[in-house]
Amino acid sequence: MTVRNGVRALGAVLAAVLGASLVGCSATGGKRAEDARKAEQAQAGRAAVSTPKWTFAMVTHSGDGDTFWDIVQNGAKQAAAKDNINFLYAHSAEGQQQAQLVDSYVSKKVDGLIVTLAKPDAMKDAVARARKAGIPVITVNSGSEQSKAFGALSHIGQDETIAGEAVGDELGKRGKKKALCVLHEQGNVGHEQRCAGAKKTFDGEMQNLYVTGTNMPDVQATIEAKLQSDKDIDAVVTLGAPFADAAVQAKKSAGSKAEVDTFDLNAKVAGALKAGTLGFAVDQQPYLQGYEAVDLLWLNRYNADVLGGGRPVLTGPQIITGDDAGALLAYTERGTR
Repeated sequence: MTVRNGVRALGAVLAAVLGASLVGCSATGGKRAEDARKAEQAQAGRAAVSTPKWTFAMVTHSGDGDTFWDIVQNGAKQAAAKDNINFLYAHSAEGQQQAQLVDSYVSKKVDGLIVTLAKPDAMKDAVARARKAGIPVITVNSGSEQSKAFGALSHIGQDETIAGEAVGDELGKRGKKKALCVLHEQGNVGHEQRCAGAKKTFDGEMQNLYVTGTNMPDVQATIEAKLQSDKDIDAVVTLGAPFADAAVQAKKSAGSKAEVDTFDLNAKVAGALKAGTLGFAVDQQPYLQGYEAVDLLWLNRYNADVLGGGRPVLTGPQIITGDDAGALLAYTERGTR
């Protein structure tokens, strides 16, 4: 065989191999390209579906400035962009006002509602009015025990008692003997369940400390006074990320050696975990709660889908330590963890 003929033969072989690889890629490449296109559209705020422009509203028990609910909203907004949803959000820490906000959205005839049931007695009638108006409801974050009875399609969040029990177990593993559980919102059944769950599985002594969560200087001063008066306290558990820093400052001012731990995760908590300022955090993945709530409402409107089979769809708890924080720091900084 001449050199020229050999080159031609090699070229034919390469062409055949390339052609075969292109055929093979077409079987999966098309779907991958389509998935990538939809992801890019959602990221850019363009819908990845062609369903009508439905309006979904979320009403939570959040107070002002709670970063946890910023993360929930980030997830909800991302799903809303993907699903061609007009997303509305309102909040009030007062149960009666939260119910009034739900009523206002019912009057506006929204296509779906997402609510929290931190104060279920105040919310029961408002949810019933929404259901009577034919508006599908999904509960998130709090109210897993009441969700089904109130007529909600699904509940998305963590079981607060189970989350508390996980904290009690973790404190025991760390050799703690006397812990303080700091409750920052009076009447919030989920907070009571967290502390009760922790007390149930903790081998040591656990005390509840009630603070005014809307007044951060008061939160710090109350924790500081307790630590100064009881030097045996070796662990402080806060029930929300914004309160963890106040507990750390209180610990320093009181000259206490207590470990500070917290429920919920944000960028500041992740940094403190990595630095060793905090012992551990309990993550319930708020971004996922917001995202899944909107997506499930969309699925119900589009395809009559329901998730959970009458049981809560759990997004937590997950114990996060300093060893885990580094990998999650980038996500917390962008507001998705």
